[in-house]
Formats: sequence, structure tokens, C-alpha cells
Amino acid sequence: MIEFFSQDVDIPSFIDSTVSQWIEQVINSHSYILGDLNYLFCSDDHILEVNNEYLQHNYFTDIITFDYCLNKIISGDLIISLDTVRSNSILFSTTFDQELLRVIIHGVLHLIGFNDHSEEEKKQMRDLENKALILYPTFR
Repeated sequence: MIEFFSQDVDIPSFIDSTVSQWIEQVINSHSYILGDLNYLFCSDDHILEVNNEYLQHNYFTDIITFDYCLNKIISGDLIISLDTVRSNSILFSTTFDQELLRVIIHGVLHLIGFNDHSEEEKKQMRDLENKALILYPTFR
């Protein structure tokens, strides 16, 4: 089950069952099974608190992913700063919605087991994000 929550921001208006179905489709395309995913949309202030408290990192980020996966079942809590997503959409010359979808699926790809530490891993992650975005109904 996929659930969407918010902390100190509004949930973006396009977040609906289409997004949930897309996330599950991407998970299934990697031969994994959807477990429980909880997305929390928040501000930079809130994600900074989480980053400090749980990861001892004192910086803003677009997403923090807590992994509760078991075998091939994808479960986790994903915290997304809409402030950083908005800033990144400007930086990368994309729409807010497209950048948010990229971040949403980026967290899922981490849960599946992909990383983005090295340049090679970053390229692979970007390619996987792009393939996932093509599956989203409005990008077809």
C-alpha cells in the first residue's frame, strides 16, 4: 500500500492513484513486490531536522529514504522536501511535477538496491529514473 502524508506543506494536487499505480508498476518491472510505502512531503526545515536527528547530516536534501524492505518486498518511509524539489526544478530546467516524480521514483530505486555514490552509479540511477518516467502516463 502507498500512502501520502504532509508535514508543514500541502500534498501536491497531482498526487493521486495514478502516481501510486505508476510506482507499483516500476517496482514490478524490477521483479519486486510492493509492500508499504509512506511518502511524507515537507519543507526544507523539516527535512533538515530529520537529516540531523536520524542521519547526523546538517544539510538540506530532496529526499531521505528509510528502508524497511524484506527480501523482494519493497517497503519504506520516504521524506521529500518540496522546497528542494522546487529549487532543483529551476536548477535543472524542468517542471516541479516532473522533478517531484523523479524524486519519488529515485527513493524507490534506492529501496530496490540502486545507489548513486559513484559517477557510474549516478549515471545508472539517472537512466533508471528516465525509464521509469517514460512509464508515467503523461510522459507517453
